[in-house]
Amino acid sequence: MKNKSFIYWSCQIGGWIAYGLSMLIYTFTSDQSFVMIKYGRLCTGIVFGFLFTLLLRLFIIRFNLRPPLAKKRWWGLLVVVLITSLLYSLTNSAFVEYIHLYNPLQKVSVVQRTLYNFLSDGPIIFAWASFYYLWHYIEINTTSQLDKIRLESLVKDLELKTIKSHINPHFIFNALNSIRALVDENPERARTAITQLSNMLRSSMQAESQELAPLAKELEIVKDYLALEKIRFEDRLNIEYNIDASTRALPVPPMMLQTLVENALKHGISKLKEGGLVTVTSIIRNNHHELIVQNTGSIVENPDSEGFGIASTHNRLKLLYGKDAVFMLREVGNNKVEAMLRIPL
Repeated sequence: MKNKSFIYWSCQIGGWIAYGLSMLIYTFTSDQSFVMIKYGRLCTGIVFGFLFTLLLRLFIIRFNLRPPLAKKRWWGLLVVVLITSLLYSLTNSAFVEYIHLYNPLQKVSVVQRTLYNFLSDGPIIFAWASFYYLWHYIEINTTSQLDKIRLESLVKDLELKTIKSHINPHFIFNALNSIRALVDENPERARTAITQLSNMLRSSMQAESQELAPLAKELEIVKDYLALEKIRFEDRLNIEYNIDASTRALPVPPMMLQTLVENALKHGISKLKEGGLVTVTSIIRNNHHELIVQNTGSIVENPDSEGFGIASTHNRLKLLYGKDAVFMLREVGNNKVEAMLRIPL
């Protein structure tokens, strides 16, 4: 509020000073008689103009005519500006008459001088009102744009948090099922699996507060996850990693790679009696970071009909990168499905 008040008074004082200087230069350069009288009338015009524009502002505030205005209230503003212009012209003319600040050879009545001043100086009040409203409409538009940006950012954060809240229970459920199967058969291996699950939970809790995380950290989660799933699938699950060392420090969306691997198992390996191979690849190609998860199997139906993972991947990429990132799910070669994520560097 203090900043707005300072801006208003700076513009009010500075504007009238600039107007006065421009008129002084014009009067000084014009070759006319009674120059001193013109200077005096200019000074009175500036002083009364300053005072009556302050009065106009008070009228605008008093009658609730501040922008933005509804169509019908523009007529009220026009009336207020006209009244202020008339009062300004009348007061200025009366004061000039009172102190005899006029050319005695061209003496006219106060009414005539008021009409002349209204026609010559009245537009100054209209110009002031135009600048006043233009400034406020620019401010309103700027504030609206900033609010829109803040709202979009808030919506983005909320959507990301909502998506993540769906991801975490999904992989926890699968991991717990794998551990439960080990408790009686192999307690030692069950303890190892619990440690791996603990690591995954710790990582997922940290992921809630992050938009991006290093690939190396996400690979640790994936390896823990696949180690747990290896317990369930045993020899039916084979795993390969093709990781370019230069990509390990690159930022990727948290838990996204794990989601792709989880879908590879859920929609591919788990549906094959003989099992299959899951390959995780990370490379740089055409100035993009590509994460590729391939699994044995085929696309029989829309994966989204069975889970949230593919939809969440699309949504998160759109929120984080807009149109700059690409996600594709397709069949490649014979009996092989590829999920490919392309992120701009």
